[in-house]
Amino acid sequence: MIEHISHKLTLVTLLATALYAAGARAGDVEAPMFSFSGFGTLGVVHSSERQADFISSILKPNGAGYSHAWSADVDSLIGGQVTANFTPKLSAVLQVIAEQNYDNSYRPHVEWANIKYQLTPDFSVRAGRTLLPTFLLSDTRKVAYTYPWVRPPLEVYRLAPVTASDGVDASYQMRTGDVTNILQAHYGKSENKLPAGSGTIKGEQSWGLAYTGEYHAITVHIGYESTHMTLDATKPLFDAFRQFGPEGIAIADKYGIDNTPLSVVTMGARYDPGQWFVMGEAAHLVTHTVFGTGTGWYLSGGYRLGRFTPYITYSEAKADNLSDPGLNLSTLPPPLIGPAAGLNAALNSLLSVKPVQNTLSIGGRWDFMRNAALKLQYDHTRIGAGSSGVLSKLQPGFQTGGKVNVISATIDFVF
Repeated sequence: MIEHISHKLTLVTLLATALYAAGARAGDVEAPMFSFSGFGTLGVVHSSERQADFISSILKPNGAGYSHAWSADVDSLIGGQVTANFTPKLSAVLQVIAEQNYDNSYRPHVEWANIKYQLTPDFSVRAGRTLLPTFLLSDTRKVAYTYPWVRPPLEVYRLAPVTASDGVDASYQMRTGDVTNILQAHYGKSENKLPAGSGTIKGEQSWGLAYTGEYHAITVHIGYESTHMTLDATKPLFDAFRQFGPEGIAIADKYGIDNTPLSVVTMGARYDPGQWFVMGEAAHLVTHTVFGTGTGWYLSGGYRLGRFTPYITYSEAKADNLSDPGLNLSTLPPPLIGPAAGLNAALNSLLSVKPVQNTLSIGGRWDFMRNAALKLQYDHTRIGAGSSGVLSKLQPGFQTGGKVNVISATIDFVF
């Protein structure tokens, strides 16, 4: 376990050095034009469930539990960002992040790469790869130093794991008295590879709107995202269902994920006067696929005692049907009963991965030095009957429902 963590931390350190050097060289060439910033997390996670893995995103292949008693892959990452201001109105940004990829490598990927034109002091447009403003913390979702917990509550943030889109967006800012209002709109597409040879998850004709309002210590965020999603790994399963006539076709049409509409509505608010904070978010996913309809929410609060910030969070996720009778085996000829039963089992396995759970998290943050914080967090999760919660890589001995305890420790930093 120690060798595994050491190997990952070595990769993180090497990338940090390379990114810092690149930023320094850019600054040497044209200091007023280029600026560089970096961020990262070094973390380890332990899960009490040994027949499945606790992961922070469906895009990760493994984590803590079955694959590793202690995993450094769940939260660890390193990132760097170069911003170029060509003129007062024209700028560009490139953000590169190295974290655990779908193939278990730490190969860096481009998170943001866009050109921005400031048409007026309040209105701008961007083209390229930009962030999706889905959540209250979307702007800094990968920069764990900026929020109190080890990670944003998965009951909410797992509903929209894709963080960036290739296309165009626009932002308009206006002030109304002491209130700053920011409106955002975007259109584009995305494509992300999934672990274990599961192909890709694609979003086409993706568009969204977001509003952020700031009034003194209060921040409010409302978002809407819509896309046509394709998950190519599920196509063979639902093509096989279609071979069973009208009944199978109806099942494939109900659950198939092939250019199928999906939408997410989010709402969040934060009050942070300085000494303490309270914040919460809710998200609602609607899609006529095997992912069904899901809802997640959390409420969190903390109090700052000098450099130490204890906090507590309660979060919950719900979903619709976790099982389906599938094909009626009693009407099938004997040679087809076995294949049909296998299809039904595969369908119900997919339905069960929708998270139904609640989590109580207790943790603390210690800002032990400038631009660096140590965080410790304990999560106690109760998983609903028939669901595997946010766990992945389920083993034959795994039982749906039950309880899971997760311990996390991270050092978050910016530079």
